[in-house]
Amino acid sequence: MRNGNVPLDGDALKIEAEDYSLFSNCRQYVKKLIGGRELLHNEDRYVLWLVGVSPKEIKNYPQIYKRVEQCRNNRLAMKDAGTKKLANTPTTFRDTLNPEHYIALPMVSSEKRKYIPMSYFNEETIPTNQVQIIPNAELYHFGVLTSNVHMAWVRTVCGRLKSDYRYSKDIVYNNFPWCDPTDEQKAKIEHTAQAILDARALYPDCSLADLYDELTMPKELRKAHQNNDRAVMQA
Repeated sequence: MRNGNVPLDGDALKIEAEDYSLFSNCRQYVKKLIGGRELLHNEDRYVLWLVGVSPKEIKNYPQIYKRVEQCRNNRLAMKDAGTKKLANTPTTFRDTLNPEHYIALPMVSSEKRKYIPMSYFNEETIPTNQVQIIPNAELYHFGVLTSNVHMAWVRTVCGRLKSDYRYSKDIVYNNFPWCDPTDEQKAKIEHTAQAILDARALYPDCSLADLYDELTMPKELRKAHQNNDRAVMQA
């Protein structure tokens, strides 16, 4: 597990939903952006992802060139000397992590939820430092992390923001006592983990915040989680 990308762009490279149409002629340089709010509430946000893009290509699009210039100026105006140095690379976030596929979970989640909502994403979605990510995570890892076994650990060792869980990779994830399953047990967890994703897919209009509200969680999703809880506990 590691943090998502730190932007330090002064919002110059980020694209809000209402500005998305301004980049209709250069969508090949735009990717979805995922932070805590976007993950939990299905909010649309985007980013100019210019890693490996040539200067000529950038200058071909005035709206992109303007954002890059804005990013440089924003960084020069910041007080931190390290951030000022990033003005030399204004085409990218400070970090440029872009895994082929990964699990993302919010850094802060309500203690009222029985499970911390998490989900899979691919390289077309860029994670910010408002989420923790696990690159190349398998269904087995998803099943264990979204189980009541892991949540018992979270409730015991997790830091808090007021009463909400503040998930830390160093304190929570890195110290979690993973089981050593048999091949049969691992296959069962993979099966129950997939069933959780399938149950979510029955409600495409719902955000993770909707699905994991204890008052509105669909019965199919609750049953899938209960089956997963049993499979992880057995392992």
